[in-house]
Amino acid sequence: QVQLVQSGGGVVQAGGSLRLSCVASGLTFSSYAMGWFRQAAGKEREFVAAIKWSGDYTTYADSEKGRFTISRDNAKNTVYLQMNSLKPEDTAVYYCAASRRTAYRDDGLYEYWGQGTQVTVSS
Repeated sequence: QVQLVQSGGGVVQAGGSLRLSCVASGLTFSSYAMGWFRQAAGKEREFVAAIKWSGDYTTYADSEKGRFTISRDNAKNTVYLQMNSLKPEDTAVYYCAASRRTAYRDDGLYEYWGQGTQVTVSS
C-alpha cells in the first residue's frame, strides 16, 4: 500500500518560513518524480514545484521561483518544500504527489497523493 505522509504545515506571519516534508512508503521512491501542489479555498489546485526522480532537475511555478525550494532525499524516501518569504496569498492546503511520468506540472499524471497540510500566512 502506497502512502505519502505529509508534515510541517502551520501558521506563520508574512515574510516567515516553513518547511513541508512528505515521506513515501510502499513504492520505489527513487523511481518517481515528486511534486507539490496547493489548493486555496474556493480555487482550483495549482502546481507549485516538482523534482525529477534523480534530484538533478527541478521546476517551479513562476510565483514561487526564488522563494520556494524543492529537494529530496532518496535514502529517506522524503521530499521537502522549503518556503521562504511567505505571503498571505500562499495560504492553501499543500499536497505532495508522486508520478512516474515527467509532465511535472500536470496534476492529472500524478498517481499518488499525500493527505494535504494546511499552510496559513497571516498579514
